[in-house]
Amino acid sequence: MNASRAAISARSLLSGRVRAALRGSGGAVGTLPLVAPSVVLLLVWSLVPLAMTLWFSFRRYNLLNPMIRGFAGWSNYRFLFGDPALISSLIVTVVLVGAVLIISVGFGAVLAAVFETGFPGRGIARVLMVSPFFVMPTVSALIWKNLLMNPVNGLFAWIARGIGLQPLDWFSSVPLSSVILIVAWEWLPFAFLILMTSLQSLDEEILEAARLDGAGPIALFHYVQIPHMARAISVVVMVETIFLLGVFAEIYVTTTGGPGTATTNLAFLIYQRALLAFNVGSASAAGVIAIILANIMASFLVNTVAKRLDV
Repeated sequence: MNASRAAISARSLLSGRVRAALRGSGGAVGTLPLVAPSVVLLLVWSLVPLAMTLWFSFRRYNLLNPMIRGFAGWSNYRFLFGDPALISSLIVTVVLVGAVLIISVGFGAVLAAVFETGFPGRGIARVLMVSPFFVMPTVSALIWKNLLMNPVNGLFAWIARGIGLQPLDWFSSVPLSSVILIVAWEWLPFAFLILMTSLQSLDEEILEAARLDGAGPIALFHYVQIPHMARAISVVVMVETIFLLGVFAEIYVTTTGGPGTATTNLAFLIYQRALLAFNVGSASAAGVIAIILANIMASFLVNTVAKRLDV
């Protein structure tokens, strides 16, 4: 009997120590040992590449000539800021991001409102609308370049000849607009899906009351549905902006940054400096500039979204 009581007391003491180890000073369960491995891995994953980029941005490092090495100081940055391609790439990046956001969010909001009205075949149309988002960027660029925008055998050229017009050589005449169209086609389904989900939470009684007050489809969309989607639109803008700053595959497959620097954004400029000019130091300096730009935009967008989500 005494032995069993001793065993029970020992087990109770052991479980109490385990609970005490898992609990913080406030009585709550201490989750630090549980999340520490993932946090450390995330920090290593993000900080090591950042530290290496900063290090190489102050070094002379040429992949073709290993003898060119040593501390460069601010030379890489001075050379980069003196290059007209940097200003051009920043302008292309801003124009690309802004235009894609306007197209994807604008058409996404309109299509979300249209799909909420209900029509025959809406389920199939919804699947077709979302499908482009799951196509890889390289495949999307190849489809648009060879099947749609080809000036000889493309669908758009066939339509133009059918109505008596001269086919347009998209990537020579309007290269940046062509890239914007491709990227917007890829990101429109994402905006549509998020905004349609937001509209589904809109109370039907509000819509019925607006219709009874004489609101038509346009007034309903402008005064009821758009304000309801404001938070979702903020989230879409934030997520898309972060990804659109790094657009690369569509440019590489279609225009390779040309003609000239017409479609060279900051991401493609880094690629040119690193793998075409073999100048790792200059490419790292451009990467630092890209990181600073991304953080500025992300900080602004996060603050904007936080205000939208503040209840």
